[in-house]
Amino acid sequence: MSSVENGRDYRDASSDDLLEAPAEQRRFAVDAVGHGERLDKLLVAQAAEFSRSHLQNLIERGLVTVDGAVSRVASRRLKAGQAVAIELQPTDECRAFTPEPMALAIVFEDEEVIVIDKPAGLVVHPAPGNWRGTLLNGLLAHHRGAALLPRAGVVHRLDKDTSGLMVVAKTLEAMTALTRAIAARDVQREYMALAHGVVPAAPFSIDAPIGRDPVSRVRMAVTGSGKAARTDVLRIAADAKLSAVLCRLHSGRTHQIRVHLASRGHPLVADGLYGGAPALGMTRQALHAARLGFDHPASGKALRFQSALPPDLQAAWQQVAGSVTLPLQ
Repeated sequence: MSSVENGRDYRDASSDDLLEAPAEQRRFAVDAVGHGERLDKLLVAQAAEFSRSHLQNLIERGLVTVDGAVSRVASRRLKAGQAVAIELQPTDECRAFTPEPMALAIVFEDEEVIVIDKPAGLVVHPAPGNWRGTLLNGLLAHHRGAALLPRAGVVHRLDKDTSGLMVVAKTLEAMTALTRAIAARDVQREYMALAHGVVPAAPFSIDAPIGRDPVSRVRMAVTGSGKAARTDVLRIAADAKLSAVLCRLHSGRTHQIRVHLASRGHPLVADGLYGGAPALGMTRQALHAARLGFDHPASGKALRFQSALPPDLQAAWQQVAGSVTLPLQ
């Protein structure tokens, strides 16, 4: 996704600069060739740097006039000689890459990296439906160097409803080193989860490739055409219906733990996307990034962090496992 629109790089602009910049007014008269054409089609010809869907959105927002009157119907057929004006505004994607001050739960920070304890409900990276209020927006406001980095230094993500630890780079050198460490499986990531059913007592690994679900584009699935993925699973406790588990990632595929456990008949509690029903008061997937370990990209010092369960998951976990004590790393 590019943050460049009309020759301007919005990563270098403050939120006030971006939101207060005067919008471009573009005007044209419908010629004989355009007679009878749809309004949105003619706008695409006049503002080819924008997508048709974005221009349709501007029409719906009342930013287009025909002969001086607002026209909100994209399919309207125009006549030769009519005067059209449009107020061109940046796309939502461009507006997404703007600083937004927010409270970040910072566990560790120096000149190279930040370790954040992400709350459930916070989206990490802007995407359709969540163009603002993401962790990326907060990072852009937190330090100026974030605007110079791809994805503001984000090297791995947590799902919106997954809580816990994640590391973010503050320099390009740190980002390169952390990305390579993750690829080499030198970054330790352990998650606490509640799953349906009785997970086997003996520790085991799920080594199964993960790719886009061929039926539903919003889901991932174990599929032969997917990318290699391995998750180690250790059962901490279980009752007749639920299990408390500790999962360690050896790769970082989208929804990896959720997909792997669901493929074994143990979807996470309250993970409706993969068949998990709400239980024990949990209304979001019962998954928490509890431990994070990596070597500092500059000093090489081993850094290890642990995050306590948030209140909703802690209350649910205690009903299954009692103590929240984890085995030593």
